[in-house]
Amino acid sequence: MTDTLTPTTAGGAVPVAPVAAPPRRFHWTPGLVTGLALLSVVVLIGVVAPFLLQDRADALGERAAGPSAEHWLGTDQSGHDMLARSLVATRLTLLMTIGATALAVVVGVVAGTTVWLLPRRGRELCLRVIDTMVAFPGLLLALVVAAILGAGALPAVIAIGVAGVPTFARLTANLAAQVSQRDFVSTARLLGVSDRRIVSDHMLPNMAEPLLVLAASTFAQSLTAISALSFVGLGVQSPQYDFGKLLNDALPSLLAGRPEQSVGPAVLIVVTGLASMLVGDGLAAAADPRSGRRVASAELRTAGTSLHPDVDAMVRVENLVVGTTAGKPLVKGISFSIARGEIVGIVGESGSGKSVTAMSVARLLADGLEASAATMRLDDLDLLRPVDPTVMAQTVSLVYQDPGSTFNPALRLGTQLTEVLRSHRGRSRAEARSIVLDALRRVHLTLPEKRLGQHPHELSGGMRQRAMIAAALTTDPKLIIADEPTTALDVTVQAEILRELKRLNRETGTAIMFISHDIGVVRELCDRVLVMNSGEIVEEIDADRLDVATAVHPYTRALLAATPSLTERVGDLPVVDWRAEAARADEAGAEEARVAPATSVTTPKES
Repeated sequence: MTDTLTPTTAGGAVPVAPVAAPPRRFHWTPGLVTGLALLSVVVLIGVVAPFLLQDRADALGERAAGPSAEHWLGTDQSGHDMLARSLVATRLTLLMTIGATALAVVVGVVAGTTVWLLPRRGRELCLRVIDTMVAFPGLLLALVVAAILGAGALPAVIAIGVAGVPTFARLTANLAAQVSQRDFVSTARLLGVSDRRIVSDHMLPNMAEPLLVLAASTFAQSLTAISALSFVGLGVQSPQYDFGKLLNDALPSLLAGRPEQSVGPAVLIVVTGLASMLVGDGLAAAADPRSGRRVASAELRTAGTSLHPDVDAMVRVENLVVGTTAGKPLVKGISFSIARGEIVGIVGESGSGKSVTAMSVARLLADGLEASAATMRLDDLDLLRPVDPTVMAQTVSLVYQDPGSTFNPALRLGTQLTEVLRSHRGRSRAEARSIVLDALRRVHLTLPEKRLGQHPHELSGGMRQRAMIAAALTTDPKLIIADEPTTALDVTVQAEILRELKRLNRETGTAIMFISHDIGVVRELCDRVLVMNSGEIVEEIDADRLDVATAVHPYTRALLAATPSLTERVGDLPVVDWRAEAARADEAGAEEARVAPATSVTTPKES
C-alpha cells in the first residue's frame, strides 16, 4: 500500500500513513477448545491403537471373563480383550463416519445450490423431490439402501451417506434461496459472473456457519447410524469390527447383567459425537464472515449498463408490464424515456412500482417476476434480447436502497469495489485501487485506505452507502439507477452526495434514474419527475414545477400536500429551513478554518 491520505488542516496538508486493516482474530471459545481436545484424543487413539494393541486385541483368552487386572473391561464370548478391541475399532469407525459425512455434505451442498441456478420450473421440480426425500425417515432409507447393497463396511458408508443427503440439500436450498436474492448476487449475475463462481465466492461463504453446524451434527448422527447398522448385522462383518459390532458382541453379557463389556464402545461413541458437535459450533463462529474470516477470492460490487434507442434518448421504454408468475400485475403498461445527461426522478408511495420499474431496465427483476414491453432500449442495447453481461457491466451502475445487503459480507470492501475495473475495464490492481480511493474521497468517506481493508459489517450504514455510491461513480457509466441512495446519510453528507451526482451528470452526460420519497431532494436534483401510483405513471412534470399549484393529477397534489415542509410554521413554533442552515454552517466552518492559524491560544498557566 503506497497511497497516503492528505487531509487538510489549519496548518496545511499533513501526510498520514495508511492505516492497515486490523489483523484477523480467531475466537477460541471454551466449547471449541474442549471439543478439539476430545477429538484430538479420539483421533490419536484411532491412529496409534492399531499399531500398539492390534495383537492384544486379536489374542484369545478366557471367554466372557469379567473385569480383571489383565482385562480391564473383561473379554467377549470369543475371549478377546474388550478394551483393546474398543480402542483398535476407533480407526475403522472414524474412517467410515468421515466417509458417510463427506458423501452427505458434498452431494447435499451441490444439489442444494444447483437447484437455485436452474430455471424456475426445474427448480420447483427439484425442490419437491428434495422435500419428498426429507419426509422419508433417514434411518429407514439407510436400512433400505443397506439391504439392497448388502452387508459390509462400504455399503454401510454409502447407505448412511445417501440417507443424509436430503437434509443437507434442503438446508442448503433454503439458505441459497435467501442469499441468491441479495443485491451482491444480483449484481454478480448482471456482470456475467459464472455460476460456479457465484456459488463458490458469494453463496457458500455466506452459508458456511449453518452448514458447518449441520455437518458436525451429521457427523455425530452418521457415527450412531453406522454403529446401529453394524449392531443389527448390516454393517461391518467379521473379522472386521467397529463400535457397533463390538456392542453386538457384548450383547449376551449385557443381557446377563454384566454391562462392563459394552462400556468401551459406548463411551467412545458418546465422546466422539460430543467432540464433533463442540468443534462444529466453534468453527461455525469462526467461519462467519462477520467474525473476521478472511476470504482470498473476490467478485464484484457494482454494475454498469446503458441504453440508447436513438440520438436523443439514452433510455426508452414503451408499454412495460411487470407481473408475478401468478399473473398479478405490478407495473401496468408504462412508457417513459431518459435523455442523455438527464436526471429523471421517480416518486410515489411505497408499493407504487418505482423499484420494479428500475430493476426491469437493469434486467435484475427478482425471482418470480416477469416483464414484457413493446420497446425497452438502453443506448444501443435492445434489452428485450440477450445482452452481453460484460457490456451491461460497463454501461449501468446501481445504487441500492439498503446498504446492509449491497455488499458481500464475506469479502473485504477493496476486493469488491475494484473488481469491475479489473475484470471489465482491464485496469491493474494498483490503477483500480487508485480510482476507487479517489471516488471514496469524492463522497467524503473517512480513512478510505483503511475502509478498503475492512469487511462491510465494520462500516456504519452511512459509510456503506457512500462506498456504494463511490463504486457507481468509478465505472463512468452511461446510466446510474439510484434507488433511495441517500437514505442512510445525514443532511450534510446527503447534500454533498447529491452535488457529486449532479457534477457527474453535467461533466460526463451520465443519465440518472433517481428514485426517492423525498420530494424536496427530487425537486432540487432532477430535471423531470415521473409520479407513479399503483404501477402506473399518473403524471410527468418538470421538477421545478413540482408543487401543489402546478401539478395536474389529484394523486400528485395529494402526495405533495402530504409532504411536510420544513420552512412552514407549525402552530406557534417556527421551523428552520435546514438547507439554509446547513449552508450557513458550512460557511461558518470554512471561515473558522481560515482564521484558525492566526488565533492565539492562552493556556491556564499563562493566564
